Amino acid sequence: MKSPIISAAQLNRRLDDPNLIILDCSPQSNVSGLKPEFGNTVIKNARYFDIDTDFSDLTSGLPHTLPSPEQFGKNCRKLGLDNSSEIVVYDNLGIYTSPRVWWMFRAMGHDRIAVLDGGLSAWVKSGYPTQTAHDTAKKSGNFTARFKPELVSDLDFVKQNLTAKEALIIDARSRERFIGTVPEPRAGVRSGNIPGSVNIPFEEVLDNRKFKEKEELRAVFKEVNDPSKELVFSCGSGITACILLLASELVLDQKKSVYDGSWAEWGSREKNS
Repeated sequence: MKSPIISAAQLNRRLDDPNLIILDCSPQSNVSGLKPEFGNTVIKNARYFDIDTDFSDLTSGLPHTLPSPEQFGKNCRKLGLDNSSEIVVYDNLGIYTSPRVWWMFRAMGHDRIAVLDGGLSAWVKSGYPTQTAHDTAKKSGNFTARFKPELVSDLDFVKQNLTAKEALIIDARSRERFIGTVPEPRAGVRSGNIPGSVNIPFEEVLDNRKFKEKEELRAVFKEVNDPSKELVFSCGSGITACILLLASELVLDQKKSVYDGSWAEWGSREKNS
């Protein structure tokens, strides 16, 4: 797919394409207090992408950690995904977990994926077909993950960057969480931010549950961006960081990655203070 986002109208025109797989990655809950506009509603033909269990490393001790290529590939095959599949991913909060799934597929070497701009809300409000339950794959797929480590930053890289300053770390959490005036929602995680990081709350790149226009996005990033540096996106647990990542992909050319452990990792280790 040429663009990392797709409109409801564009998706509707391709709804019967046999090579197109629609994935619903709606979360069971979220720490941002967001509520879905439509419950018990699924886009026609959509299959469920379980971001919390099947597609997370449950042994990491951190929420939503990227799984191994083996685990990712195995569960993609269960969903009937092939290496040639074109994927559209959405969630029921408009834009929330879907950019995370877009990034995960890219990190696993699959670029034929786009996020439904506006998510389920945009689809339902357009009057396009829905159903009440998810489809299941009729057969296993042949999907093979090909991990691209350059799209993932880890704790060691972020530590080294404190002195190297090669990357600009952009934090997607709320301003209050970033400056530490409110407690973190996760137990055992202190308040504050990574030294040298800057803050763009993820809501600043969205408008009515969709991404803002490109000129507006350029203006948002211009406030903090240093074009000479690569960009590393962080948040609470690696979910909303990907919203900023996808927004930046629409308007910026720098190398980009996600700090997968994000503040859940950094803020739970006293030696990082």
